[in-house]
Amino acid sequence: MHVPDGFFDVPVSVGAGVFAAAGVAVCLRGAKRELDDRTAPMAGLVAAFIFAAQMLNFPVAAGTSGHLLGGALAAILVGPYTAVLCVAVVLLVQGFFFADGGLTALGVNITLMAIVTAVVGWAVFRLITRGGPRGRATLVAASFVAALVSVPAAALVFTALFWLGGTAPIEVGSVAAAMGGVHLLIGLGEGFITALTVSSVLAVRPDLVYGARGMTRALTLRTADGDVQVGPAAPEAPSAGIGLRPILVGGALVAVLLAGVVSFYASSAPDGLEKVAADKGLSAQEKPHAVEGGPLAGYSVKGVENQRMSGGLAGVAGVALTVVAGGGVFYVIRRRRRAADAMTPAGAQ
Repeated sequence: MHVPDGFFDVPVSVGAGVFAAAGVAVCLRGAKRELDDRTAPMAGLVAAFIFAAQMLNFPVAAGTSGHLLGGALAAILVGPYTAVLCVAVVLLVQGFFFADGGLTALGVNITLMAIVTAVVGWAVFRLITRGGPRGRATLVAASFVAALVSVPAAALVFTALFWLGGTAPIEVGSVAAAMGGVHLLIGLGEGFITALTVSSVLAVRPDLVYGARGMTRALTLRTADGDVQVGPAAPEAPSAGIGLRPILVGGALVAVLLAGVVSFYASSAPDGLEKVAADKGLSAQEKPHAVEGGPLAGYSVKGVENQRMSGGLAGVAGVALTVVAGGGVFYVIRRRRRAADAMTPAGAQ
């Protein structure tokens, strides 16, 4: 759903840019409450994983593919405010280095792929987990549904923006039906990837899943007079299992493998938005990207003739850029939170 330049008029592009900037500003403040010594490094890894996973287009229908958006996944793993920042960092790297997503449409893309998916995904996840039984099965099921719903929600907002300022004379109802249908299918893939990833992290370090905090079963003692609830387990306490560093290193290696090797085997079919745009005549409005001649444009390294090597090197470079950019942002936020905590009197905490 990377919107290129030219699909929206100036007022909508500017308005979406202002909305996205305000949303990111709010999330920069909100992320201070989410980023601790575990979630801060995890956030950089999540951003890198989303970048890598977005290179893996999967087939969803005849001649159409989809890829992970990642907002719901990031919200569940590191919190909704931090999730918006994770996806925004990915979109910035993609737009400025890989010519993926228009620069004048950056506000639209952050609104759709970062803010909408994270907010909707987190809202659905919390709704299900609060009303369902405690346990891993509920968390995984909620992750699937949250991610599934977040994708057509973003498609619906795209349609609303197109109604406000689309540049092609296309019936809005036709756009809504096409975008909703294909992105519902893409949402199934999003839900599967999200549930699988959340389940994997829960299996080794449940304390690293932000959405699992407060969701563990209460500690009970069985006595002759019946069960006595002693109190809830502490999901915030670090697990005694695998250490954080091996998980970060292993996760980074997975991201590199996905972007550098597996991406070569991804579907080459157009994604949902590209397919709808081509079918409805919207693609004729697309403008050339400002960095389309860049060294990494199109997810290939300029000057490297071997296609497999060129794409692999570009993918690895993208993962590295995302880790550096995201890690820098989250490090600064975490450092400011530490400074604020240090200045707060102990009795006021």
